[in-house]
Amino acid sequence: MERLRPSRCFFVVFCCILVFFCSLSWYNMKESRWHLRAMFSCDQHPVESTISSLIENNVRLDRILYPKPETLKPPRTDVLTIAPWLAPIIWNGIFNSDILNAQFHKRGVRIGLTTFAIKKYVRFMKDFLETAEKFFMVGHKVNYYIFTDRAHEIPNITIGEGRHIHIINVTGYQRWQDVTMRRMQMIRDETYSRFINEVDYLVCVDVDMRFYGSVGVEILGDVFGTLHPGFFGASRQQFTYDRNPKSVACIPVDEGDFYYAGGYFGGKIEEVYKLTNFCHSAMMTDKAIGIEALWHDESYLNKYFLYYKPTKILSPEYVWNNYYGSPAAVQIKRFVGVDKNYDEVRFRR
Repeated sequence: MERLRPSRCFFVVFCCILVFFCSLSWYNMKESRWHLRAMFSCDQHPVESTISSLIENNVRLDRILYPKPETLKPPRTDVLTIAPWLAPIIWNGIFNSDILNAQFHKRGVRIGLTTFAIKKYVRFMKDFLETAEKFFMVGHKVNYYIFTDRAHEIPNITIGEGRHIHIINVTGYQRWQDVTMRRMQMIRDETYSRFINEVDYLVCVDVDMRFYGSVGVEILGDVFGTLHPGFFGASRQQFTYDRNPKSVACIPVDEGDFYYAGGYFGGKIEEVYKLTNFCHSAMMTDKAIGIEALWHDESYLNKYFLYYKPTKILSPEYVWNNYYGSPAAVQIKRFVGVDKNYDEVRFRR
């Protein structure tokens, strides 16, 4: 067989390389043409495309008419309405419920409300539920989660469409301190196993309260706390933080933003899990060395919010106690503590 001459070998190799690069170039041009076709075949007017899509899917865009917000005329100047880390502080008069409701209805949010009716605290359930039906998240989907050791005593009341009552049986601890501290664990566990599949936001409140005014989606955010009605005008030195340096709940006298009420917090499910898990873990750490924080779960909640800032803060309107009178800043009392004999309710079965 005749051997190829060197010049012919080089020619063959050159042709192979040329064919390879031509093929590669053709492929890239094909891809480029595909991308160009895809780009130019898309609607060049995304807004019109979105509207057309909504119309095709029978989604109606309702108009909402309201006064134009004025940049140089804030609705409230008598109170702080934003924290240094840019979290809004929710006071009466700074938000428009119609706008907020329209936005949250579009998202179809599901809201959970937890409360604890342990031992004699079950007596507050009827007032709590009846007033919640009048004022809490009206028009939205709500699941009431009632933790109780007396399920048979929970009143049977009529509730609105899209709203449900769920009873969660729990242990009735002897000491009220144990009840209030263990609720962080209970909320955490149920959030992990159940709530995350049923609701988008969780609002956690005390049961010995009643609703007097509207509490709506203005409170919802990633994670929120509520200013304690007894300290919203106090200095950090006056806050009743736990000062025991051996406790996980300890907050030094030169730290602290606000004093948050232990009976009103919440947010998105994932954030509530983080909050309650921290508080419970911190309690167990202290308990292992014989320490009990000054104000129990409230002390750990304040420690959490000091280092993991809430993304929204509720004013004392949302957890008022008539013991503190009627300061001018609190224009409406939305959720108010029920007068009671603490010794009788807490220490007798």
